[in-house]
Amino acid sequence: MASLPETQITPAPVAAAAVILPYPETAIARRFFPPMPQATHPLLVKLQGFASTVLPTAFMLAFLLAFWSLACGPDSALPGPAKVWEESHEVILHPFKGVEFHGLVPDIQDGGDVGIGAHIMKSLARVLKGYALSAVIGVALGMLVGTNKYAFRALDPLFQVLRTVPPLAWLPISLAIFQQAGPSAIFLIFITAIWPIIMNTAVGVQNIPVQYRNVAKVLALNPAEYFLRIVLPACVPHMFTGLRIGVGMSWLAIVAAEMVQGGTGIGFFIWDSYNSSLLSDTIVALVWIGMVGFALDRIVGLIGRLIARS
Repeated sequence: MASLPETQITPAPVAAAAVILPYPETAIARRFFPPMPQATHPLLVKLQGFASTVLPTAFMLAFLLAFWSLACGPDSALPGPAKVWEESHEVILHPFKGVEFHGLVPDIQDGGDVGIGAHIMKSLARVLKGYALSAVIGVALGMLVGTNKYAFRALDPLFQVLRTVPPLAWLPISLAIFQQAGPSAIFLIFITAIWPIIMNTAVGVQNIPVQYRNVAKVLALNPAEYFLRIVLPACVPHMFTGLRIGVGMSWLAIVAAEMVQGGTGIGFFIWDSYNSSLLSDTIVALVWIGMVGFALDRIVGLIGRLIARS
């Protein structure tokens, strides 16, 4: 049998070695902004820090004012910034009309023509009373629920049910109990703010690390020392989270309660302005409410940070 002729296989030509081209330095430079020169003078450093803190907020406010002005034209039912200033400049410039200060204690005229600042102070006085009660009782109940499992099993279902009740739903109950607008408003603040304080305090106690408990056993701390040295410092962040939520809910509750009850207060001012078709005054009151609520939240947060550091 004849054999097949052998085919000669010629090797493929070797490809030339690949050359890696470097990325152009000019293109790399264009991808990054040049670093800003760092200020060295102490005054310039402070100014730079102040600008980085204030300018973003200032730009956002300017944008909101511009958007508000464009959205509220001449035929709009909602007044724009210029119209608010034109119609309510007296309310803006004289917020403490009818208020006399004897030292640090304000004396507000009852039933007279007072400024919006007087209504704010009336509301803050009610919030302070109701919130103080909710803070003391809420922290105590949160500690109890967090440390005692039987108290947790007994009270937690009740708290979960009551905290879902809207604040204004308590208003008829409070009026029936106290028969007066002032005490019923304070009760409404109390019953609104206490639930986040209880819940967050209990969570803080329950989440104390096991290492802390073991240290307490090694040092043979008595119950009072264990509470003051272990439990209280460990749950301060959770506790003040609840307190910050509670103060915000207190401010919301007092505005709603005063709108329904009447008399004095920022809620009454808003409702009275609406009934008088003074939407500009209502907008000024909303700005005041937001600023006061922001200040209350920051004050409680500052107290929490100071206590946590001590």
